Amino acid sequence: MFSNITKTGPVLIAALLAGCSQLPLDGPAVRDIDRGATAGLQNDRHDIVYDYVLIDINRPVLDTLSQTHSESMHATFGEGAPKQTVAKIGVGDVVQLSIFESAAGGLFVPAEASARTGNFVSIPNLTVSKAGNITVPYAGAIHASGRSVSEVERDIERKLANRAIEPQVSISFVEQNASMVSVMGDALNGASKFKISGSGDRITDVIAKAGGLRYPGFEVYVTLQRKGRKATIHFPRLINAPFENIYVLPGDIVYLYREQQKYVAVGALGNTQQTSGVTGIFPFEQEQLSLNEALAKAGGLQDVRANPAQVFLYRPERRVLLEKIGVDLSHFPADQQIIPTIYRANYRDPSSFFFAQRFQMRNKDVIYVGNADAVEMIKFTSYLRSMTSTVAGVAQDGVFTADLIKGGQLVGR
Repeated sequence: MFSNITKTGPVLIAALLAGCSQLPLDGPAVRDIDRGATAGLQNDRHDIVYDYVLIDINRPVLDTLSQTHSESMHATFGEGAPKQTVAKIGVGDVVQLSIFESAAGGLFVPAEASARTGNFVSIPNLTVSKAGNITVPYAGAIHASGRSVSEVERDIERKLANRAIEPQVSISFVEQNASMVSVMGDALNGASKFKISGSGDRITDVIAKAGGLRYPGFEVYVTLQRKGRKATIHFPRLINAPFENIYVLPGDIVYLYREQQKYVAVGALGNTQQTSGVTGIFPFEQEQLSLNEALAKAGGLQDVRANPAQVFLYRPERRVLLEKIGVDLSHFPADQQIIPTIYRANYRDPSSFFFAQRFQMRNKDVIYVGNADAVEMIKFTSYLRSMTSTVAGVAQDGVFTADLIKGGQLVGR
């Protein structure tokens, strides 16, 4: 019998492999996709698509991460502007100009007007041109943009001094279009343009003027755009780090949008009944989420599968932060500012639950928990067992196949 199995086994295995194409599948087989391609560009199986950094979490790493943030308004724009006590005229502003003379009969006040109250004349509203000028009768073009009201008033008075009688000039704003800031976005209860107050407004001031937030603060991001540059920050950081709540400047655009913070968790996670592990996207649902809390939301480490010493967290990290940690980045291009980074946590360390509570998750992080080596061995032996038992069973039946078919007729055994 065993000699028959030896003789017929290879033939039967070949027949089984040939028949695999007839088995039910969810889609085309991988080998068919490879063979059917007319053209392609494929990587070697052992190639690394991205160079990356691997960092074991320890005390210096945690200290650096806690002191460094990837988003900063202050680092991008500085303080913005000090509190302004003097209003500045800007391009697009509309001003009203009144010219007083000490006596009638001058340039602007005729002699017959001596009976009226006040010797002055009001000039029709003037709009500051793109060149930053206003045109005043008998004084010509006066540069106004970027100057205070009093500076422009004195300039006009000097130019009229030889023609008017002791002229005095008064300027008032009709519209301050140049000092407007726009606030918009789907995370706001309202959107509008606001005039910046004389004492200056910070980002949270204009958000409040626009009606405040529509969603919880931990779901809102704030983008500030200024003169071709922009920076984005998580709204809670404006509150927790006051130096990030910088002053807005004329022409700024403040955009607020909602983005629920989420992370991906894959690998040996979940309870013991979930033998295949957990793969999913999990929302933060709170302002800050630690690595401990993220693992707990994903079901925790599986007792029967997980390797506690191999818990990985994937995120793109800024070069400057990795340099502060002390990572040698000489193998990366000098102009590469974002480095693919993997952090590894060792939960066999008794202090792991303390340090993992300090390690804060970021939006779009990916957690991967590897299998224990014993699990991989069990998988391999189970695969071998199933293959040998299947082949042996099929071969045993195949010994009698020739006896069952005689003259093209199927007969009983």
